[in-house]
Order: sequence, then structure tokens, then C-alpha cells
Amino acid sequence: MSEAPSRRAGPAGEPAAQRPVALVTGAARRLGRAIAARLAEAGWDVAVHYRGSRDEAGQLCEQLRMLGARAEAFRADLGDEAEARELVPSVARGFGRVDAVVNNASLFEYDSAADFGEACALLHYRVNTIAPVLLAQALHVELLARGGRGCVVNLLDQKLWNPNPDHFSYTLSKAALREANTLLAQALAPQLRVVAVAPGMTLGTELIDEARLRALQAAGPLGEGPRAEDIADAVLFALRNPAMSGCELLVDAGQHLQARSRDFAF
Repeated sequence: MSEAPSRRAGPAGEPAAQRPVALVTGAARRLGRAIAARLAEAGWDVAVHYRGSRDEAGQLCEQLRMLGARAEAFRADLGDEAEARELVPSVARGFGRVDAVVNNASLFEYDSAADFGEACALLHYRVNTIAPVLLAQALHVELLARGGRGCVVNLLDQKLWNPNPDHFSYTLSKAALREANTLLAQALAPQLRVVAVAPGMTLGTELIDEARLRALQAAGPLGEGPRAEDIADAVLFALRNPAMSGCELLVDAGQHLQARSRDFAF
């Protein structure tokens, strides 16, 4: 379901209909917020997806409008197949077009091989794997209908190149999305390019405060980062480059080069 849309002109009076439109899932907070802001700065209009962060989504839309973009908030539970399927058509009706989907939203709950179970695994699989595929499928249909071309960017995780068994179900779901990235690029060309961006440890969490985050990053190969802005720049690069599809960009300040037996939080 979308908030009430409003027509806005782009920079220098450019009609809103002529600006490309990106749907960013999980855009209200964290990396999604940085990605949405970077796209708005670069001349994109942005559909801000959220599930529970309605106030943050509304605040972000106001911020993006100040950057000259048209921005509207769209709520959907990506763990619900019907809501996931309806999201791209809803954005297309509101904006008149959709040119890109950034699959940033992700479920990240802890489990291990010892306590792995179907319920937790399926929750992760629905949000982290099935929903991105459904959104790519829907974008492909929308592009075919208007004879356009577009791009999907899937957010992965550097731990797929440097695995450890923590966050077992999450890791499995992201590994499946990594394979889907290749399959979708093959199946949905030429209308749709599909690119993956794999961030490293970028922002603090409930288990990693800012001081520990900086210490862990300083111990990495490059001695710093990555920053949220670095991830956002990589997403924009993937969207802009018409020769990229079926590939993966690691944006982790080299963290995947350091083998770890446990997750950063441990």
C-alpha cells in the first residue's frame, strides 16, 4: 500500500515522469536510507519501502524531496508473498514507471547449526530469497509492458566469501540469493540486468557498539570502513553501468580476505 503520491518536478524543472524511479526495500533505516539518499542526489526518484518503520520512512521522504527527488513511502511485509508481489505494481501505479529495484531489506536473526529449525529457516528464506526474486520478476513484467530496460541490485554479505557458521539460516538464505542473482541475470535479460553488492561490516548493531565497530574495522586489511556511503556508491555504479549483469561487487574494505571462525559480534 502506498502513501498518497504527489507530482514533483525534478532538478532544473525536469518533469518527474522523465526521471528514473528506483524502489529501495528496507529504505527507512540503516544502509537502505543511505542508498535512497545517494540515488536521490544522483537524479533518481525513490519509492521508499518499509514494513514497520512508518515514521522513519516519512522522514526520509521529506529528506529526499529536499534533494529534488520525488519520494513516496510504500508499506509491505516481504515475508507475505501476496504483499511482495503487489509492491512493484503499486509503485508503478504511483510513479508511472519503475526502472530499478534495490533488494536491501533483510531478516537477520541469530541461529546456529545446533538449534536450526524449519520455522527460522523459512522466515529468512521468504524475506531474503523469495521476495527479491518476486520483485525482480515483477519488475521484468513492468519493463516488458512498456518496452523499457532496468536493473535489480541484490544486497548480499561478504561472509558468503568468508563463511562462518553463525547466523546459520541467514547465511543460507543469502547464499541462495547469490545463486538467484546469476539465474535471474540469465533468465530476465535483455530487459533486466541483475547485479549483487556484498557489504562488509559497515554499521553498528545491538551487539556491536560504535567503539567496537571502529576497532574491528581498524583491524581489517584496509584499516578502516566500509562506510554506508561506500555501499550506496556501489549500488549507484551498478545501476548506471549498462554492461554489468550477473556479477558481484564486494564492498567490504577487504574483510572477506581475513578468515574468521565466528561472526564479528563474537
